[in-house]
Amino acid sequence: MAALARRCVHALRGMHTTAAAPSPATTSKAFDLIRSQPSHYVVASLVGRKYILTPRDILTVPRLRDVKVGDTLAIDHILELGSREYTVRGSPTIPADQVQVRATVIEHTKGKMETIFKKKRRKGYQKTIHHKQTYTRLRIGPIELPVPVPS
Repeated sequence: MAALARRCVHALRGMHTTAAAPSPATTSKAFDLIRSQPSHYVVASLVGRKYILTPRDILTVPRLRDVKVGDTLAIDHILELGSREYTVRGSPTIPADQVQVRATVIEHTKGKMETIFKKKRRKGYQKTIHHKQTYTRLRIGPIELPVPVPS
């Protein structure tokens, strides 16, 4: 056991660490660095929950009543934008003119059958309730980072 611990310590000592990339001075430079990366993700708040979203993801959320299949939704409550090496966090959100994410409604569906059993002891009261929770499935579109027009 002690020999294994010594090997782990020696392996950790031999590892080389790289210095962290310097942080950009302005938000526009940070967005330029993220634009230069090949793939992006966002952390967005939908229906009161936070989700990590990438392009072409399929997201299941509680039923959205006012949308139909095929509708396109603009996700505007974006908390964080990132790539493999860089991350930009909003305070509290990133403005919609800097990041645009769209989601298309694929279907309205139901979950599995849930059974709820209620009983009161010594009263003869028993009740069984069955229901299926309704959900909406969304396909996440591309994450667009429009380049600001210089004024």
